[in-house]
Amino acid sequence: MPNRLLLSLASLTLAILAPALQAAPPQPNIILIMSDDMGFSDLGCYGGEIETPNLDKLAKGGVRLSQFYNTGRCCPTRASLLTGLYPHQAGIGHMMEDRGHDGYRGDLNDRCVTIAQVLRPAGYRTYGVGKWHVTRHAVAEGPKHNWPLHRGFDRFYGTITGAGSFYDPGTLTRDDTMISPFNDPEYKPERYYYTDAISDHAVRYITEHASAQKDKPFFMYMAYTAAHWPMHALEEDVARYKGKYDVGYESVRQARFARMKEMGLISKDAELSRTVGDWSAVKDRAWETRCMEVFAAMIDRMDQGIGRVVSTLEKQGMLENTLIFFLQDNGGCQEGIGRQANPPKSNEQTYPVIAQDAIHLDVIPKQTRDGKAVLQGQGIMPGGPNDYIAYGEAWANVSNTPHREYKHFVHEGGISTPLIAHWPAGIPAERQGQIASEPGHLIDIMATCADVAGATYPQEANGKAIQPMEGTSLVPMLKGQEIAKRLLYWEHEGNRALRDGPWKLVAKGGGKPWELYNIDEDRAEQHDRAASESARLETMKTQWQAWAARANVLPLGTWKGDKNRKSATK
Repeated sequence: MPNRLLLSLASLTLAILAPALQAAPPQPNIILIMSDDMGFSDLGCYGGEIETPNLDKLAKGGVRLSQFYNTGRCCPTRASLLTGLYPHQAGIGHMMEDRGHDGYRGDLNDRCVTIAQVLRPAGYRTYGVGKWHVTRHAVAEGPKHNWPLHRGFDRFYGTITGAGSFYDPGTLTRDDTMISPFNDPEYKPERYYYTDAISDHAVRYITEHASAQKDKPFFMYMAYTAAHWPMHALEEDVARYKGKYDVGYESVRQARFARMKEMGLISKDAELSRTVGDWSAVKDRAWETRCMEVFAAMIDRMDQGIGRVVSTLEKQGMLENTLIFFLQDNGGCQEGIGRQANPPKSNEQTYPVIAQDAIHLDVIPKQTRDGKAVLQGQGIMPGGPNDYIAYGEAWANVSNTPHREYKHFVHEGGISTPLIAHWPAGIPAERQGQIASEPGHLIDIMATCADVAGATYPQEANGKAIQPMEGTSLVPMLKGQEIAKRLLYWEHEGNRALRDGPWKLVAKGGGKPWELYNIDEDRAEQHDRAASESARLETMKTQWQAWAARANVLPLGTWKGDKNRKSATK
């Protein structure tokens, strides 16, 4: 009898615990994909005409966020994304230079940890591919304390710095060793193209993980350089966009604007910001349309690679329990690299041939390895290895439809990014395909990853106190629930902002006055409410100032260096 009683009690206990046990899913794999210098409306699933069927499919089976934010620039975004802090707290308030202030060291500091460092103790294998760009130490012989393998990653293939040729990227690194793309014993494609190399290595790491580590979850950080200048794309991809942009800036913007309304990404009564560029005044339309055709092809190629990654997950039986995020590091880029009015008089200049095994560090090289000059200027058709050109302000304005401003700024055009979240095992079926309109920020990705992984965010690492993460888990939002309301902040190059519910306080650098907008009613920031909401304006200015003081932002202007600092914002 005692044994029967024990068996009965054990059965009853299991019956009570079974639902709870079933409700605890295994740790998901996590893939964080980020593109470079793309606008809010470039993807097909965000209103664009660029063909992105693989990302569109992820959006259809997941959740799209319509008010997710980055920091407006590549380095600060990567610092914030990886650490769950505001960029100045991680030491990268500007770019990769030390401005003599802890908020602007140009190097991840020792008071932050990366997502990889947080997830690895929770049992995750960690992989990084693509653009790193969170350290000023980017030479083979220099310090490596902030290279990926020293910041929690088990494997890495990518570039330590930011922009560069897609056919011969500088600072290319495998694990902890800089390599040449043409003398790499592990990767020998018939044609080297950096976007493909990033995708191919992601596929490789997933396949190898499935073979040797399938009992463990993995975290992968994929940071594409597409579609950052230079406009480099493969001709078979460019051909698909031939003629698509002959209608000019305004027509493309209006078509995107209409699709975004139809999709529900913006309200039916939303306004469109001013179109930049007069198509009727463009003298060399063949060159101008070619720039956008190549830009579109770069995104198309990236989407193809993401499709291969998703197919690999399906093949390995991993897709169901993999949380995939896709986002962008800043808005469309208005920088005029290589667009000067006077093209070179001759493209016949040659240089000595560079050895195939030579390591190069150039962001803008003056030549290709075979000795051809790298050309810039109006009329130089972009796309190939010996040109180096950006697509320009007018097309960036198209990319950022319907918003104002661009990369660098913290108006909506600079900081608004798509965020696609796909996780079949974690996002309820009834939620899949929906749009979430609650505001979110890069700081929330660390909190979300730690949440779904059951990982503990540390209070200290290597004997140093770690700053508390700033973000909030997005898991409730993904499940259709509300997340706690909070204030969100920005500063970059003196451009600054604060978001409080529907209200956004924003100002440009250089002493420009504060502006105030109701984003729910005025996403394009066309109607400044600073005068009519003076009390709210003053309250929000005080809140921004308090944040800036605690987040290593001040003195405002520190990013310029000692000689050009301003004491603080007024």
